[in-house]
Amino acid sequence: MPSDENAIKSKIARSAAVIAGLSEQSAEIHRAIGAIRSCLAAGGTLYTAGNGGSAAEALHLAEELIGKYKNPRRPLRAICLNADPTALTCIANDFGYDHVFARQLEGLSRGGDCFVAFSTSGNSANVRIALERARAMKVTTIGLLGKTGGPCAHLCDHPLIVRADETEHIQEAHQVILHLILEGVESNPPTH
Repeated sequence: MPSDENAIKSKIARSAAVIAGLSEQSAEIHRAIGAIRSCLAAGGTLYTAGNGGSAAEALHLAEELIGKYKNPRRPLRAICLNADPTALTCIANDFGYDHVFARQLEGLSRGGDCFVAFSTSGNSANVRIALERARAMKVTTIGLLGKTGGPCAHLCDHPLIVRADETEHIQEAHQVILHLILEGVESNPPTH
């Protein structure tokens, strides 16, 4: 916890610098938004998943698509794979926690869908296995990752890597990216 005003200012400055660094990835963010729009326009489903704070961000992205971000529009097909505790605990109990997302993708998704994976390290085994399964099923993969991107980066068609070491700043930048995705989708919503 910041112990004084200077520590607070320093923390804010670091957060702002990490977020400002996203501008270097604007072209890749734009391509990821295009992939999501194409998926939804074709009647596909967007799946999201993450662990801990990343699970909250995955839930946020999905709920804003099925509900709305800023503008009234028809609901868009989006499912957060970490939202159903009965599925998570059943799969974890029967197959192991590493398979909680992949098993759901295998049962629910089809080619042409899109999977947005959140991992601040890019090392989460359950996210990595889900990305592997998604690619095998011809599901477009987008990773909101951090640090070096870890092994998840190479499994993403669109890796969006926040190159920072502090988890909290990575999550703050992921929040900005997910809002950019929502803005991009709602600026020209799919009509399918």
